[in-house]
Amino acid sequence: MDWKKVLIPPQTKIQETIKIIDLHSLQIALVINKDHKLLGTVTDGDIRRGILNGIPLDASVEKIMNKKPITIPKIKDKKNILNILKINKLRHLPVVDDTGCVIGIERLEDLLDSSKSENWVVIMAGGLGSRLGPLTNNCPKPMLPIGDKPLLEIILTQFIEQGFHQFCFSINYKAEQIKTFFGDGSKWGVFIHYIHEDRKMGTVGSLSLFPKKTEKPIIVMNGDILTKINFEQLIAFHLEHQGQATVAVRAYDFQVPYGVVKVNKDRLIGFEEKPVYTNFINAGVYVFDPAVLVKIPGNSYFDINQLLNIMLTTGEQIAIFPIREYWIDIGEIKDFNQARLDFNEVFK
Repeated sequence: MDWKKVLIPPQTKIQETIKIIDLHSLQIALVINKDHKLLGTVTDGDIRRGILNGIPLDASVEKIMNKKPITIPKIKDKKNILNILKINKLRHLPVVDDTGCVIGIERLEDLLDSSKSENWVVIMAGGLGSRLGPLTNNCPKPMLPIGDKPLLEIILTQFIEQGFHQFCFSINYKAEQIKTFFGDGSKWGVFIHYIHEDRKMGTVGSLSLFPKKTEKPIIVMNGDILTKINFEQLIAFHLEHQGQATVAVRAYDFQVPYGVVKVNKDRLIGFEEKPVYTNFINAGVYVFDPAVLVKIPGNSYFDINQLLNIMLTTGEQIAIFPIREYWIDIGEIKDFNQARLDFNEVFK
């Protein structure tokens, strides 16, 4: 009966819809009228596309909902339902009666009965962390303590809680500290493989050494990111958009500290007092189809921007996943101190 908890009227604010989707395991909200007839559906992907399009979170959910969702009548044959989901590349199917009223939801995860994700997670943990000196003089940045755990352990447990169990750590600076602490991952009930960078290889150069064969998309994440991203939603977003790569981004606001003069050729036409401009910045979290890794030159220095530029040049599709959850890049001392302050409130 959990599906009844995700029924919402069309006037519901997007911010409230986010809470409903995040609170319940179905990962969808169904928009209905007063007679319980289905008006539309809202998934995490719809919300993130709305963010990219500049729709404010205090707008009504009508602004972002899918007004023509695929629905099914009540069907007992689970194989038939699974086939409909796969053909249409969907994770959810609202079930409606003859009058269009909602009577249930069929979900891909329930039909597959799988609690573990087969996607590999690669964590880039080989950086020097020079901007965090002297904290990193004797400790690799991913092993710095946040709360009562090293940052890298917090990242690992976040993934484990969401069903991931295959990990690859790319290591270089003080690598033995990381290997000694994590071993093969059995302490956490997962498998950890290591890529050893014998020199600086850039932000993604070490991915050329990724040894595992897989047909599933691979998550790649910087080892200095503290975040509450829902990685299951990230994978679903990547698959839905059918691109070869997905780049997670974060909104960054910059306020001009002066009044801005608006001009048209040589004429003043107005003023804007201390305007705020919003841009999206690279959040250091990616999803790649396995075929993308072959574009990375073997065992050499290579940055993420080089890889993405090659993909853009060859016309490959790169999706953008806006992060709406907590996120901080621990690049400097002030970021480290902020993460420590945030930890008890955000992760406890």
